[in-house]
Amino acid sequence: MNGPFSPSPGLAALDERARDIFRRVVESYLATGEPVGSRTLSKGGVALSPASIRNTMQDLAQLGLLAAPHTSAGRIPTHTGLRLFVDGLLEIGDLSEDERREIDARLTGRGRGFQEALDEASNLLSGLAGGAGVVVSPVREAGVRHVEFVALGQGDQALAVIVYDDGEVENRLMPLSPGVTPSHLQAASNFLNARLRGKTLADAKAEVGKELDQARRELDAAAARLVEEGMAAWSGGGPEDRSLIVRGRANLLQDAEAVADLERVRSLFDDLEQKEQLITLLDGVREAQGVRIFIGAETRLFSLSGSSVVAAPYLTGRQKVVGAIGVIGPTRLNYARVIPMVDYTARVLSRMLDG
Repeated sequence: MNGPFSPSPGLAALDERARDIFRRVVESYLATGEPVGSRTLSKGGVALSPASIRNTMQDLAQLGLLAAPHTSAGRIPTHTGLRLFVDGLLEIGDLSEDERREIDARLTGRGRGFQEALDEASNLLSGLAGGAGVVVSPVREAGVRHVEFVALGQGDQALAVIVYDDGEVENRLMPLSPGVTPSHLQAASNFLNARLRGKTLADAKAEVGKELDQARRELDAAAARLVEEGMAAWSGGGPEDRSLIVRGRANLLQDAEAVADLERVRSLFDDLEQKEQLITLLDGVREAQGVRIFIGAETRLFSLSGSSVVAAPYLTGRQKVVGAIGVIGPTRLNYARVIPMVDYTARVLSRMLDG
């Protein structure tokens, strides 16, 4: 569940009293969204005087774990503090059997196809988790069957055609440099067919990228340029070519009563429009074993809105990550509930791909 970097200080820097007060402050803030004062903790069961609690909270603030918003006497956790809490103190709940059955039914019921399931997963997460549900469509997994460059019109354009093992065909129109002949088109097609056939386009792109020097030696300049331009033309599941499903933006407005909160939500809405950046961020969970959490300024995309992302990958039966789902919302998400919900939803989608 770790984010991209480790906080400092760690829990080892806190004694038992500081750890208990820190945990209570964060839990109260996540439940209410309000700054937490020493009197609130004193009445809540901390067997210390308000003055002693204030002193400990001041120490936690000096460590960068708590902050005082505006002129409030209370404290809230910083992004560093939230990261420390999530990584070391959070007690993650589990979904009830009813919740699991609801997720199963909504994703797999009534003969729902996988694309429909992705759309429903975004709706489901936004409704149950109280943030915006986001889903990134899969990277194309089918292998390449055949590629071909076909000259069009007056010979100044070509169609770059790629046929996949699953029968899908992808065409891209590309300009042709002067002097390109049918033999150049055939040579480029032969070169790529020898290297792409049976591989996914993403894997093939990486392999051909390493062999471009060889292409320039084996082919003349015109055919080698066709190879490069053809590989650039086909999508291969890049962020610009994949769909991003976002549901539940209205949920983000529910608790945004203060002007500062409304400004933060407006900033988050702007962030959610940055499709390619958001897909790239969610693709970052590919190496994660399960759920990954990004808090506030840990991501450049959400540094201004100060939002959190809880995301998990979904995989094929061969355990290859092809996409990701998640929840985006304020840093005071109910992590204990959202984390198992995102995790289980991703597992259901993975089972559907395996089936």
